[in-house]
Amino acid sequence: MITLPIKKQWFEKIISGEKCEEYRKDTPYYRSRFDRYMGIPVQVQFRNGYRKDSPSVVCTVVPHRGTGRSKWGAEPGKSYIVLSILEVKYGLEKGSN
Repeated sequence: MITLPIKKQWFEKIISGEKCEEYRKDTPYYRSRFDRYMGIPVQVQFRNGYRKDSPSVVCTVVPHRGTGRSKWGAEPGKSYIVLSILEVKYGLEKGSN
């Protein structure tokens, strides 16, 4: 499972179901993590912070390349690795891995 830190603002919107995409810069680092899963569902743990006991949520996502929505934090016209959230499996767990 891939674990990604996420800001509280976006974490809460994912938990509530309001936000259905998360964005990562299209960099060599994120390409190395997501290229093998492009177009394939994969589980990702979003963690609100860097500590192991930070609140987290596990989601099923499908990564693809594209542009994001500015209301969800993307810069207009910029290319991202877009993580389309299909399902929020469980959330607000602390210290789960």
